[in-house]
Amino acid sequence: MVRSLADKTPPNVNNLEHWIQSLESENRGKDESSVDVELIRHAFTFRQSEVSTDDEAGTILASLEVANILRDLKVDNETLVAGILHDSSITGQQRIEKIKQNFGEAIAGLVAGVARMDIMPAAEKNLQTGQSSQIDGENLRRMLLAMVEDVRVVLIKLADRLLLLRHLKNSPAEQQRKIAAQTQEIFSPLANRLGIWQLKWQLEDLSLRYLKPDEYHRIAASLDERRADREVYIEQFMQKLEDELNKVGIQAEISGRVKHINSIYRKMMRKNVDIDQIFDVRAVRILVDTIPDCYAALGVAHSLWPYIKEEFDDYITTPKNNNYQSIHTAVRGPEGKLVEIQIRTHAMHERGELGVAAHWRYKEGVGHDESFDRKIAWLRQLLEWKDEAADGSDFVAEFRSQVFEDRVYVFTPAGKIIDLPSGSTPLDFAYSIHTEIGHRCRGARVNGAIAQLTYQLKTGDKVEILTIKEGQPSRDWINPHLGYTRSHRAKSKIQQWFRHQEYDQNAADGRTILDKELLRLGLKDVNIDKLSQRLKFNKTSDMMAAVGRSEVKITQIANALQGFLSPQTKKEPELKLRQQPAKKNRSDIHVLGVGNLMTHMAQCCKPVPGDDIVGYITQGRGVSIHRSDCSNVLRARNQEDKHLIEVNWGGPEQDIYTVDIQIVAYDRKGLLHDITALLSNEKTNVTAVSTKSNSRTNEATMKLTIEVENLSRLSQLLSRINELPNVYEARRITE
Repeated sequence: MVRSLADKTPPNVNNLEHWIQSLESENRGKDESSVDVELIRHAFTFRQSEVSTDDEAGTILASLEVANILRDLKVDNETLVAGILHDSSITGQQRIEKIKQNFGEAIAGLVAGVARMDIMPAAEKNLQTGQSSQIDGENLRRMLLAMVEDVRVVLIKLADRLLLLRHLKNSPAEQQRKIAAQTQEIFSPLANRLGIWQLKWQLEDLSLRYLKPDEYHRIAASLDERRADREVYIEQFMQKLEDELNKVGIQAEISGRVKHINSIYRKMMRKNVDIDQIFDVRAVRILVDTIPDCYAALGVAHSLWPYIKEEFDDYITTPKNNNYQSIHTAVRGPEGKLVEIQIRTHAMHERGELGVAAHWRYKEGVGHDESFDRKIAWLRQLLEWKDEAADGSDFVAEFRSQVFEDRVYVFTPAGKIIDLPSGSTPLDFAYSIHTEIGHRCRGARVNGAIAQLTYQLKTGDKVEILTIKEGQPSRDWINPHLGYTRSHRAKSKIQQWFRHQEYDQNAADGRTILDKELLRLGLKDVNIDKLSQRLKFNKTSDMMAAVGRSEVKITQIANALQGFLSPQTKKEPELKLRQQPAKKNRSDIHVLGVGNLMTHMAQCCKPVPGDDIVGYITQGRGVSIHRSDCSNVLRARNQEDKHLIEVNWGGPEQDIYTVDIQIVAYDRKGLLHDITALLSNEKTNVTAVSTKSNSRTNEATMKLTIEVENLSRLSQLLSRINELPNVYEARRITE
């Protein structure tokens, strides 16, 4: 039985010769996988020859730190040497040729591969500029291509990124945030997806240090204050656990560990609590020889202390998407304190800590590494997807979806496992199998039962797609309000299909879609030319075609309308309004020319942010805010009423605005219940309802007054209502 409490302290890397001597000490008595000390020494000599005397100390120290990070990952000699030789400030084919002459083709290839992974050169090569490069699809493709050619380059790149974060302390705050954000967005998830936990948690913690410095230091200080008491408690906990495991003959290595700061911060945010209310910072890891011993050790732990059912996860039976395997449980130990326990085999632990790096430790003499093959297959699938993606942004979005942890695993009828983003539907599944299957999909069976195409798949579901002989996708499938698709791949395939249709037809379809949306939102006299300019189109017809191809979404249109509407029509008599300096009152309305008057929304037309509005000065109630096309306003304009005042939306939006909507549907039993239930699930308040039924046509017309935040939210609700069975129309009414 082996027990340890503190994490391993990294060796001293301030002295090159001392570090090389430590390598020689490790080599003694080893016949295989030993470090080639002379090759390492030659690499450092080569680095010294490349730099001036003034820069030599800093250059060697940086190379030494990268080498030490890679050494902890137990990489092979070629990777270790390439890590020493890599220098993002010295590039060019001439240098690669020189490295090839001195160290061979394999090491030169690794150094060149790491250089191709420099997708953010401005941030990494010149910390003083304050500039950062935007990640685009082609840069990301180049990085992944380098990884597929030899995935060892990502180990060097991650070590290089970790070194960069460690030395950001004295850099400008803005540069710290940019590099930390890039790390959090790309490199930490990549380390996680490739199973390199040892680097993942360091990258996450250091990124948090610069992105949320106050929270980071507060958590660190709190952990430090309680360290002594926590160590005594964990020592006693481990002793009790060790005694019981010995009684049943289980050979185990038990260690206490502190949860990482980023992990604690995420739990604080998820539960909306302070550090003082996070009680599971105590954690213990049990390493055993076999899988049966894992479950036997779990039984011992659960027999000693009550376990928390919600905190139990068996990742041995169902590994994570990065092939991580372990049993996680939490128990209420002595004094009722919560303790997390991880149980795994030694082999699982090494794979979890080192990820793809473990492949090279045992590469010699091993013919097939299934875990490694799956990770490379994932990279190859991403590259194939880049060739099919509609544009670079789709590819970047798919990468981000792939590298983050929330995934579901479902089965084809033949038993093949399909990896999808959490929240995926049968349509996402269909498009992941083949584009044509997606286009021709008209239904699905999940676990043998017919399921809606909006059904959210769960891990373990068995999915069968029902297709027709010839078919095409529906634009509803990419409407974000309706929930038909979740994955970027499926959405891009559908958009690509519409993009290939005729331009004139797409423009006509776009006009129909836009007219329908304007009608639903109750908007009149919108200046379409200015709307297209706001959406960055030179021609209105191009905007219509983009809407028809589903490249411009309904939400984008609603958001554009939110901040920009056309002026009133010239048929209406113009009234010269008093023009005085604007003064902002306490609401979100700018009132022009009357001082700091209170405002309220007129109940006759119920304006919401984004509507073209005008004010009417009342007696005793301040300024009443109306839509510009309100019948009462038009009547006042005809009479040249002096109570009219110019107002506009200013400042932040109010929380709630009331609007009237009208729903026309087949008059069936339960219709009103379905509508109000939908609005309740959407957390939308209904303040008034009236219904009229036509027994001759079996039609019901309902008028509801609801509370919304803005036009985009109203558009979303109307789309959801339109999808209810037997609903013919749902739109806003303004009179």
